[in-house]
Amino acid sequence: MTTVTSVDARTGKIRMVVGEESTHRDVDATCARAAFAFPTLEAMGRDGRARLLRAMADGLEDERAAIVAVADDETALGEQRLDSELTRTCFQLRAFAGALEEGSYLEATIDHAAPTPMGPRPDVRRMLVPVGPVAVFGASNFPLAFSVPGGDTAAALAAGCPVVLKAHPSHPATSRLCFDTMTAAAAEAGAPEGTLGLLYGRQAGIDLVRHGAIRAVGFTGSYRGGRALFDVACSRPDPIPFYGELGSVNPLVITPAAAAERGSEIAAGYVDSFTLGSGQFCTKPGLAFIPAGKAGTQLITEMADRVRQLGPSRMLNAGIHDAFVADCERLSNESGVEVVATAAASADANVASAVLYATRARDFTERVLEECFGPAAVLLEYSDEAELMDALGRLKGNLTATVHTGDDETDLPARLAGVLIAKAGRLVWNGYPTGVAITHAMQHGGPHPATTNPLHTSVGTTSIRRFLRPVAWQNAPQAVLPPELRDVGPAIPRRIEALPTWTHR
Repeated sequence: MTTVTSVDARTGKIRMVVGEESTHRDVDATCARAAFAFPTLEAMGRDGRARLLRAMADGLEDERAAIVAVADDETALGEQRLDSELTRTCFQLRAFAGALEEGSYLEATIDHAAPTPMGPRPDVRRMLVPVGPVAVFGASNFPLAFSVPGGDTAAALAAGCPVVLKAHPSHPATSRLCFDTMTAAAAEAGAPEGTLGLLYGRQAGIDLVRHGAIRAVGFTGSYRGGRALFDVACSRPDPIPFYGELGSVNPLVITPAAAAERGSEIAAGYVDSFTLGSGQFCTKPGLAFIPAGKAGTQLITEMADRVRQLGPSRMLNAGIHDAFVADCERLSNESGVEVVATAAASADANVASAVLYATRARDFTERVLEECFGPAAVLLEYSDEAELMDALGRLKGNLTATVHTGDDETDLPARLAGVLIAKAGRLVWNGYPTGVAITHAMQHGGPHPATTNPLHTSVGTTSIRRFLRPVAWQNAPQAVLPPELRDVGPAIPRRIEALPTWTHR
């Protein structure tokens, strides 16, 4: 068996042995426990699962110091960043608890029996129900927000789905500590054994997606790894939904008016954004469209000056660092692409230097559109609006697209919105996409290759929709209906008589 070790991200030395990689038998047993737990977790109802989520948030808060310390050792993300990330995660769990109690996520709909031009209409009542056990894959760059205690886990549990987690190899000890904390909280809240499960190892992840008890998958990671698992999910005898976030370059457009009015401000904001967290954010704006001319040239100069002033930054692990170096080499060798500026270098392990590249918008190749995970960005200079629009039309799908406009601009921003809405799931105006708010309205997902399913979000309470399916009850007795669909039910939003009712004359 292969040993699972926790590695110090700063020294590269082994901190501790966490355990052994999960075998096929481990996967089967864990999934069986999740399947057994499913009816009981669903039967806890909305109020019971709200208590469960709040108990988990409280448990994580109680273990804050230990969790942050271990996560910092394994990721080198810094205690301040990780403390904030844990706060976000606890807020997220409580936000889903509130969504459960409010109830609109169920989409409860009642159409009473009535006459129509097509004949008598039966009594039909519809709402969303949980799909069953869900597999969640932890992400390398967010050990507390997109991993064991992450958004996918919160959404699935809120829906009523047990979660089997595949821990990321970058932070196995953090995953275990969070899992133990949340499992203890779940038991205290009355949740059944098997509500959460934890697995280690690459083959275990493949076996997990293949397992018949798993009814959906949440994934955040690389395009190659995500696409391979997506293909596994689709090739099952019973294909299941695979909600994968795979990669995004997140274009940012600066109009001529914006460059002229606040170039220095934009230069500072852009460099801060694409180097935030060593550029290891899925929403990093990796492409910036710069107008040709005096203002655009000055903007590039100021961006380059700011990059040169940066120190080196540590990346999550050796694999991610080496992939970043390879991506930088690819960009440096790409036709028409030049290096504009680099940050200070360091010989320390897993430490990277920010790099700023530039090319012309009319000349960029497909390889420029491949995500470079790390502190690098490409500036694309456009000569006029036609060239800009043509270049934007060649973009692939993204999580975000950002536009910086002048104070009085209206026509160009409207035209840009018309193009970019087909390219991204979230449009940002006069800001930066790094940082995703947990709200009801948030959309974190976009056309391929950003995600495998652009219809859903992985952030915000609406993400619960991924782990639910609709069921309709026709002419059902009140006793067999869910409480939310009965004539006298809980006080939740319900749509009644969704379609017009006609009477024959």
